[in-house]
Amino acid sequence: MTDFIVHYEGGLACRTAHPDSGAVLVTHASRELGGSGEGFSPSDLLSVSLGGCVLSIMAMAGRVAGLELAGATATVTKEMGNAPRRITTLAVTVRVPGMFDAAQRRRLEAAAQACPVHAVLGIDAPIRIVWED
Repeated sequence: MTDFIVHYEGGLACRTAHPDSGAVLVTHASRELGGSGEGFSPSDLLSVSLGGCVLSIMAMAGRVAGLELAGATATVTKEMGNAPRRITTLAVTVRVPGMFDAAQRRRLEAAAQACPVHAVLGIDAPIRIVWED
């Protein structure tokens, strides 16, 4: 298990440091919500996580099969809704350069569907929020 401690910095911005590498990530609310829009919003990062996960899992499956996926892209389209404010649609378009036979393509498509980020987005109420004093 890995804990990520997210600090609210004010101005609708949050900062967290990766516990192993120390890499710092800052999120900003979008301008439409009164934030600065200076960087990725939390919902943007969810979209990026989905695209990165799909490509990473596909690359792992490709490596086992001797397939190189360098240059592959995942374009994630995020649509937001209101009442309540939420992501209503995440659509992922994957492009992989090269020629693959039907079996190789099925392997890569199955890997994309097995992405853990994709899996968690499909279950009811996967997030528990606990308040501490």
